[in-house]
Amino acid sequence: MQGKRVLITGATGGIGKQAALEIAGKGGSVTLVGRNESKTRAVCSEIQAQTGSDQIDWLLGDLSSLADVRRVADAFRVRHDRLDVLLNNAGASFSSYSQSVDGIEMTFALNHFSYYLLTNLLLDVLKATAAEQGEARIINVSSSAHSAGGSAGLQLDALNDPGQFRAFRAYGGSKLANLLFTYELDRRLAGAGVTVNAVHPGLVNTSIGDNMSGWIRYFFKLMKIVIGRTPQKGAETLVYLATSPDVAGISGKYWADKKQLASSAASYDREQQRQLWAYSAEVSGVG
Repeated sequence: MQGKRVLITGATGGIGKQAALEIAGKGGSVTLVGRNESKTRAVCSEIQAQTGSDQIDWLLGDLSSLADVRRVADAFRVRHDRLDVLLNNAGASFSSYSQSVDGIEMTFALNHFSYYLLTNLLLDVLKATAAEQGEARIINVSSSAHSAGGSAGLQLDALNDPGQFRAFRAYGGSKLANLLFTYELDRRLAGAGVTVNAVHPGLVNTSIGDNMSGWIRYFFKLMKIVIGRTPQKGAETLVYLATSPDVAGISGKYWADKKQLASSAASYDREQQRQLWAYSAEVSGVG
């Protein structure tokens, strides 16, 4: 990883922070993306101190905002002329319906649109890096919860209907979107030297779900205590896909525990993949 540039969203805690630490420890140059300035600065300093690397920097943005995603992409391009690995990791679950500043249901705004827009805004940098170095990689953090999106697949017409909001279904739908996006992007990147894969990291004992309220918050806490993985275990496949020569050229796959798995039948629906891309392009103005 020496000299390779890795951009990680959601990098100030949990598996994002752990992946940043391990990739930097392998010699990678890492750019962290965080929402809170003091926390992002502190994590950057912590990773620099632990790895002894001076190739760690950070960018600030609320990735539920399309404008902030654009600002992050623009700021990255100003600083760096290469991108070897884009790790889309930022995400959250929400117990009640709310909208982003762009009028998008918050779960979908953060968990899907940040992936879609940031990736598309940096695709030319990824492709240029692949042309020079032989390969660039995109990794999208999904979840086995994508199956909760329903056998009928993603219901785009219900996304912004408060009356149809259910917390688990909204989160599962956003994770299903991560897979639909991954598979559609893989086809669009054919021959470009850029691979894209999706990951189920497992239920990790991090801050995921801590922003929720009521019984759902306590349910999440109990599940994380009882069966939650450590951030080290949760980040294992992310780091593997970002750094291992064993996965060079492998694209359009769904991974868990460093193994390829089949995702839900709904995730392979090509018409849904196409419809999600068209919807995302219309809303974001990119793609």
